[in-house]
Amino acid sequence: MVKHISDRIGVMYLGKMMELCDSHELFKNPLHPYTQALLSAIPVANPKAVKRERIVLGGDPPSPVRPPKGCRFSTRCPHAMDICHGQAPEWKEVQKDHWTACHLYK
Repeated sequence: MVKHISDRIGVMYLGKMMELCDSHELFKNPLHPYTQALLSAIPVANPKAVKRERIVLGGDPPSPVRPPKGCRFSTRCPHAMDICHGQAPEWKEVQKDHWTACHLYK
């Protein structure tokens, strides 16, 4: 529903922006691993028409009162690197009008 009623979508995790872009671009090309996991959980109206791999995140969400150091998603991210656990990623435009906070995009 959000895809059809919004021009731009921002994805947050534990109070921080993870990704921001045009709604159609977000659904076509999600960059942040959290966005990818969220979109993989959307039910498909006709399961025979589209086969989508569900991204299941491990672990429990961290406390929003005491978020992890570095990237807030690092404790559950399947692509987490050492830098993710110690340094918060920079919020930057990685494609035209497509912003994300992720160390995967240097």
